[in-house]
Amino acid sequence: MVTSSRLRVRRAVTTTAAAAVVSLAAVACGSDSTSGMSGMDHGSTPPSASTSQHDMPGMDGSAMPSGDGLAPSASGFRFAPTTTSLPAGQAAPVRFQIQGADGKPVTAFEPDQTKLMHFYLIRSDLTGFQHVHPEMAADGTWTAPVAALQAGTYRAYASFITKDGTGKAVPLVLSEQLTVPGTPTVQPVPPASTTTQVDGYTLTLSGNVHSGMPGTLTVAVSKDGQPITDLQPYLDTYAHLTAFHEGDLAFAHLHPEGAVSGDHGGPTLSFHAELPKAGNWRLFLQFQTAGVLHTAAITLTA
Repeated sequence: MVTSSRLRVRRAVTTTAAAAVVSLAAVACGSDSTSGMSGMDHGSTPPSASTSQHDMPGMDGSAMPSGDGLAPSASGFRFAPTTTSLPAGQAAPVRFQIQGADGKPVTAFEPDQTKLMHFYLIRSDLTGFQHVHPEMAADGTWTAPVAALQAGTYRAYASFITKDGTGKAVPLVLSEQLTVPGTPTVQPVPPASTTTQVDGYTLTLSGNVHSGMPGTLTVAVSKDGQPITDLQPYLDTYAHLTAFHEGDLAFAHLHPEGAVSGDHGGPTLSFHAELPKAGNWRLFLQFQTAGVLHTAAITLTA
């Protein structure tokens, strides 16, 4: 663990102070520029019921998916994309099914942060992040609209909640490797920093993360030196935070703390953070103002 100056640390399981090194840099959907990222939310699948943040899976730790998201199957369910290759430089949908132990497609899902399915895509160098919400056909085939990709090796993740044969809710994150043909231009992970700017907003992060242990991360949002208090709900929270491990692309979702109350969130956002392994993680923070979705990236050493 590398210590950043003036980084305040709070831990729920110990009083020993530690610090995390955080680097924030804005990123784009399918590139490293944030300009193309604003407003990205292609999903339009309505959930079968609304889920408030008080009832959000994982808020009490009981429904959070276990593991690192690197397996294509778990708990009798399998993530089955129809292809493992995507074209370079053009938008192309990713189609997939969630199949049960009998090989048949699953068609019944529970809402997770207002959506029945979350689909993520990230390149092996932690660029090209996309987070969309697919639509499901009657036969259980999901279609995720993916923006144009650069050449390289990617990992696709399906995050969802379904039920097993006993009726018990099963939250899972499953993934498969996808390739985009061509010679990739590998991007280095940006250097560590505790602040960044995205679309004119300044984000400052404090808190702590220890691998395999619960902690809290806090993000302060400001603009032109003034704290922001007009954050709008996005996925029934004021910010969505997803993390990917450098090297193997292990997945983690950092769950928000607190309740949503109208279009006046901020200026601070807190997240329950529990990353499954040590090392560098690339965190993608999404928040919304005036109907526009903003996305910034954070490099965190746990």
